Amino acid sequence: RFRSCCSGMSVHLHYRLRDFTLSFCFSTGDITQKGYEKKRGKLLSPYIPQIQGEAAALRCWGRHVGPAQSVCFRCTKCYFLFSDLHTEAVQAALAKYKERKMPMPSKRRSVLVQSSVEACTPPDTSSASEDEGSLRRQGRIASSTPYQAHPNVEHWFNRVIQGSSTSSSASSTSSHPGGRPHAANSAANTVLADLMAHTHLDNHSAPPDVTGLSERSMHAERPQVASVRGHPRGFNHASVMETGDGVPVNSRVSSKIQQLLNTLKRPKRPPLREFFVDDFEELLDVQQPDPNQPKPEGTQMSPLEGDPLGVVTNWPPALLASLQRWGTMYPKSPCLTALDNAGKAVYTLTYGKLWTRSQKLAYTLLNKLSSRNEPLLRPGDRVALVFPNNDPVMFMVAFYGCLLAELVPVPIEVPLTRKDAGSQQIGFLLGSCGVTLALTTDACQKGLPKAQTGEVATFKGWPRLLWFVTDGKHVVKPPKDWHPPIRDASNEIAYIEYKTSKEGSTMGITISHAAMLSHCHALTQACGYTEGETITNVLDFKRDAGLWHAVLASVMNRMHVISIPYSLMKVNPLSWIQKVHTYKARVAVVKSRDMHWSLLAQRDQRDISLISLRMLIVADGANPWSISSCDAFLNVFQSRGLRPEVICPCASSPESMTVAIRRPPEMGIPPPGKAVLSMSGLSHGVIRVDTEEKLSVLTVQDVGQAMPGARVCVVRVEGTPYLCQTDEVGEICVSSGTIGVAYYGLPGMTKNIFETIPVTSSGSPISDRPFTRTSLMGFIGPDNLVFVVGKMDGLMVVSGRRHNADDVVATALAVEPMKFVYRGRIAVFSVSVLHDERIVVVAEQRPDASEEDSFQWMSRVLQAIDSIHQVGVYCLALVPANTLPKAPLGGIHISETKQRFLEGALHPCNVLMCPHTCVTNLPKPRQKQPEVGPASMIVGNLVAGKRIAQACGRDVAQLEDNDQARKFCECKRVSNHAVETEHGHVFFFLNQGTVASAASCLQLHKRAERVAVVLMEKGRLNTGDHVALVYPPGIDLIASFYGCLYAGCVPVTVRPPHPQNLATTLPTVKMIVEVSKSVCILTTQAIMKLLKSKEAAAAVDVKTWPLVLDTDDLPRKRPLQIYKPPTPEMLAYLDFSVSTTGILAGVKMSHAATSALCRSIKLQCELYPSRQIAICLDPYCGLGFALWCLCSVYSGHQSILVPPLELETNVSLWLSAVSQYKVRVTFCSYSIMEMCTKGLGAQTEALRLRNVNLSCVRTCMVVAEERPRITLTQSFSKIFKDLGLSPRAVSTTFGCRVNVAICLQGTAGPDPTTVYVDMRALRHDRVRLVERGSPHSLPLMESGKILPGVKVIIANTETKGPLGDSHLGEVWVSSPHNATGYYTVYGEEALHADHFNTKLSFGDTQTVWARTGYLGFLRRTELTDASGERHDALYVVGSLDETLELRGMRYHPIDIETSVIRSHKSIAECAVFTWTNLLVVVVELEGPEQEALDLVALVTNVVLEEHYLIVGVVVVVDPGVIPINSRGEKQRMHLRDGFLADQLDPIYVAYNM
Repeated sequence: RFRSCCSGMSVHLHYRLRDFTLSFCFSTGDITQKGYEKKRGKLLSPYIPQIQGEAAALRCWGRHVGPAQSVCFRCTKCYFLFSDLHTEAVQAALAKYKERKMPMPSKRRSVLVQSSVEACTPPDTSSASEDEGSLRRQGRIASSTPYQAHPNVEHWFNRVIQGSSTSSSASSTSSHPGGRPHAANSAANTVLADLMAHTHLDNHSAPPDVTGLSERSMHAERPQVASVRGHPRGFNHASVMETGDGVPVNSRVSSKIQQLLNTLKRPKRPPLREFFVDDFEELLDVQQPDPNQPKPEGTQMSPLEGDPLGVVTNWPPALLASLQRWGTMYPKSPCLTALDNAGKAVYTLTYGKLWTRSQKLAYTLLNKLSSRNEPLLRPGDRVALVFPNNDPVMFMVAFYGCLLAELVPVPIEVPLTRKDAGSQQIGFLLGSCGVTLALTTDACQKGLPKAQTGEVATFKGWPRLLWFVTDGKHVVKPPKDWHPPIRDASNEIAYIEYKTSKEGSTMGITISHAAMLSHCHALTQACGYTEGETITNVLDFKRDAGLWHAVLASVMNRMHVISIPYSLMKVNPLSWIQKVHTYKARVAVVKSRDMHWSLLAQRDQRDISLISLRMLIVADGANPWSISSCDAFLNVFQSRGLRPEVICPCASSPESMTVAIRRPPEMGIPPPGKAVLSMSGLSHGVIRVDTEEKLSVLTVQDVGQAMPGARVCVVRVEGTPYLCQTDEVGEICVSSGTIGVAYYGLPGMTKNIFETIPVTSSGSPISDRPFTRTSLMGFIGPDNLVFVVGKMDGLMVVSGRRHNADDVVATALAVEPMKFVYRGRIAVFSVSVLHDERIVVVAEQRPDASEEDSFQWMSRVLQAIDSIHQVGVYCLALVPANTLPKAPLGGIHISETKQRFLEGALHPCNVLMCPHTCVTNLPKPRQKQPEVGPASMIVGNLVAGKRIAQACGRDVAQLEDNDQARKFCECKRVSNHAVETEHGHVFFFLNQGTVASAASCLQLHKRAERVAVVLMEKGRLNTGDHVALVYPPGIDLIASFYGCLYAGCVPVTVRPPHPQNLATTLPTVKMIVEVSKSVCILTTQAIMKLLKSKEAAAAVDVKTWPLVLDTDDLPRKRPLQIYKPPTPEMLAYLDFSVSTTGILAGVKMSHAATSALCRSIKLQCELYPSRQIAICLDPYCGLGFALWCLCSVYSGHQSILVPPLELETNVSLWLSAVSQYKVRVTFCSYSIMEMCTKGLGAQTEALRLRNVNLSCVRTCMVVAEERPRITLTQSFSKIFKDLGLSPRAVSTTFGCRVNVAICLQGTAGPDPTTVYVDMRALRHDRVRLVERGSPHSLPLMESGKILPGVKVIIANTETKGPLGDSHLGEVWVSSPHNATGYYTVYGEEALHADHFNTKLSFGDTQTVWARTGYLGFLRRTELTDASGERHDALYVVGSLDETLELRGMRYHPIDIETSVIRSHKSIAECAVFTWTNLLVVVVELEGPEQEALDLVALVTNVVLEEHYLIVGVVVVVDPGVIPINSRGEKQRMHLRDGFLADQLDPIYVAYNM
């Protein structure tokens, strides 16, 4: 056999040498692919038959377990050659893949752990100051630094692209030439992606669809005008390409997204059985097994009987009897030698010392510790043992001292900090065990965290403990007549060993005295222990194999233990081998990690010999990577006396203790075996060798025979514990007297684990004795050898297939092992996302690994796992070295790592998410139904008993018949009020907390007349000319507005540019002036200077401004006459506003519409001359403008005007003014409400002391053009309830471009109602009312009461037919104060005719409606309004232009954003948009930058779970980056353009694969 093995080795060596030579030639370019394959076949053909023949012979040599079990078992001698089989398989799997270019994540340099590439500085830009950078940062959204200023930037940028190999930062393109040093992707990546992007976009009008259904653009149906989104001045068009919808795109960002699209276009594996759509909801289909999956075909297994426990004549009746015997008969015999961190023996504990010191401690514990004259401890009480890993002597004394005192020791780890990994769970265990006393050493007690009193601090979750130091001076010598009771081994609890479950919970496993004795007996028999042997122990002596061999079995056999502390192993990994050599140790107890570490250091030592070793126990021999460690260790140390048969792997678990162990060679047992198993078969729970695919195999070694006296069987993992078939993998169960008894205090779990009764296929129990589940998965092989293929704790069930975490770790480590990550510092676990388990891999990155190297390693790991395990990795994260939570003795605390991942507290430095690859169980894309005809819809509503969803406000004609109310000329109104209210002030303008200016109608009238004179005389303007009013908020703006009306001009209010941010704000002013065709600008002297300054010249062409007039010094003249419009339909003013989609839209307001608007608001809010209202809104557009400039003049009430900008310096200004003037009605925006909620939330007590009282407020209305923000309004009400604000006072309004005021709550009528709708139904354009708290429920608040004179109907967006009650459709409005149309620079009103003049396709086809562009529904409530009719509530869901059409469903961005903001405490704000059908999520990080990468997984998870969408790109930015308009609405399209133009300066950009 030996000769045949040697010949087999030579065949393999020849084969591999020739293959390596060829591969080297191919890799260096000396041979082509075709030539390589031809030559390889020719050279290797002589050896292939021999190898196949040898494999066949070896396969026949292994005894068949069942008819279908074709497992390849090999003898150890010939197998060290196959030790790197897994590594070879991984490399071969990777070779199959073509190098797929994946878009690298973009990272800001401050986030990088370390960069290996020197920073490049662009020429001629190194002098750019920090101030310039900060200015650019403030204006990053709509501006880009002109290329013209830096002629060499283009050349420098190209040089960086060609010469660098490090990942690029999205913040580091040409738009920041003076910014952070950076580099870019490799030239091949960028050029290829750019080329593909250009080619694709040139040939196709629509971007590629990766979601299954193409995105319907709402802009095609509802085109808007005059976008303020365009090329900023000076932008280099050469570097811009356009997408199918004409959006300018910076090539850098687009190239990465294009790479992502190209990656996603590759065919996926056949999808799983998907969800199906049933009316409103997606239901999860029951997973059907694949009919072609392998099934077990063997016979039913028979339980395996271990050797009988031998009868020894002088075997002691208890472990303590052994201690007494050796302590008295051999007092000087060495028991334990402790080493220091230098490897020197610091103390040797003899059996005599152990016996006497244990007696002293036992006596002290029982007799010298008392509480209120009663002994503190009684027999059976539990005591915590808290000893460091470098002090085995004190632990051993304390352990046996507790046993002698009949106390139950509970060994635990030393808590170094209050936040140790798993420390809280340990505290829970101590509390449940009733532990009140902790034993420790003096040195350890001094090192524990202390409270202010000097006592040991109480750790989080721990019970209050009394700490007792066991050093010699604290214990007393017992009297001569005191002897500890030594009873025969019974079923009383001896000690409690803790175990941490997969979920992180800690349980205590009780071990009885009888089980402890039997286990020592079984270990002695299995390992052949004899008296006086020396054993070297590297393991933790407090639990598992370290405790069983080095503390219990060693005392039973009077062995000498050399204990190697973990701290010494870290300094000198070879120390345990040196001690084996020095002490001629016969046995060593190690883990595969210790063998691996010693390989790295073995070159330093030449003169060590391992010939004395008869048994090298590998405690974690069941792990898949232990086989490579064992083989590599044998390969190196065989020349130093190590015999192959000495290596003895074993398998154990805390519940069953030692399950199986390979016997030492002198026992005459059959040779060990190794199995090469199909990974695919294992995932289905069967044992196979895949003859076709040699890559996806798992090599496992046996863990020997079952323990003496034990009975072993394998049962099914799920459900009833049926016995497995011989070729089936299941959970190993043991019935023996050497196993644990129970989980302390957990009877339910104890019954499931410790009292399992396996049954045959017919259902009959195999034994009347219960079995214990070991948490080990495996099978029984030839020669009754036990094979373990994984642990239940590491089991991950993905799509019905089982994968083991340890196997995935082994594959990840085989990808260029140890080059980028630390071996042993890698965690694999699964998280549940969208009804399935998803695999997460977390590894510690070496600090010297470059960014691109790490990313390449990550992508190769993904490919290797995909190829070998046929499963996708959901998330792969790299964290800085030494940052993963450590378990005792240096391993990774898996459950704590998982918890940190789920909480977003892992702080990785690299993340790669692959949801597109993994998530194949998404709901089916919604299929659009054929259009329903008008007749069917109307009949359907009638049959269902639905009334048509139509509602109207009160009738204006009946409410007020006074002719004066219907006057259309606001000029007349001002002059009338000037006479009536000569001395009464109508306006109070607040600035810096005081009244800055006030004006009566008379003063306003006189000032307006002077403005009119300036326009007519200085400006020489004609009737109908447009005048831009560029004023800060104040009385001047109002007076100038009426001055324009007096002169017959059309005013256009424009927000002035921000002096500190001209680059962003001034182009918008210029655009409005140009689009509105203004022939003159009215402003103040300060703003006039600003418009013509040098700073302004950098942003716009100041020479093209129209005539600019200032109104600071007005002539004291009156106009000859005040203009009176000939018809009420004449244009009164233009209202320009930027929509949330970034569209600049100006609407025309006639004099009639203006008067009707004021009349409706007056009637709804009961605005009489005696009233005072406070307005904290921007006065430039919409309802804010109407309330500032129109309503006070029309109704004669007093208005307290509070500019929103003032709240940035004095956040309480608005509420203080409301309280001071006892205001009943007040208006604000969401941004103001949010500012008050955040800024004053903790100051309500201080405000009360300043006598701020809000009980006067009857109505506080939020002016908005969006869905009511119910969470914000509720928070506002709750916070200021203490200041007297009524919870009924806060309400919302709704208006839009076609009608600025459709709904206002007003002062009369029922309170606003809230309903809960199913969010999933909304995606299908349906309304389904649900109960509060239902899954997927979304609260919607009524948007205020419909104004007098306003009619609203809900229409189908496609058929334009009316819908029924509680049906979702577009809100259409008919009202006297509708705008008359869009004002465009080209006069193309025909494009938008249906916005303002549209009719229903059936039903009432005569009424003219305006389309709001908002989705909503009407619902008749049980409440009654002022007229006694049942109240119709309007619920606004969202803007049609904002909606995202993905997978055939309609999503509202705010819903996705709400979910994302809720996912992590550091997300301050969020905005979503789509590009090329990829969902892009931008989040603002309000926390340290190291948290940025934590958000990627959380954002992806929450959007998948709650919205069934896969996020394509996650962008993490600084707070304040997401642009928000004056109404507090997000400008998502501005953000999108800023992202694509690379102007966001993101902290991190992740491209999900």
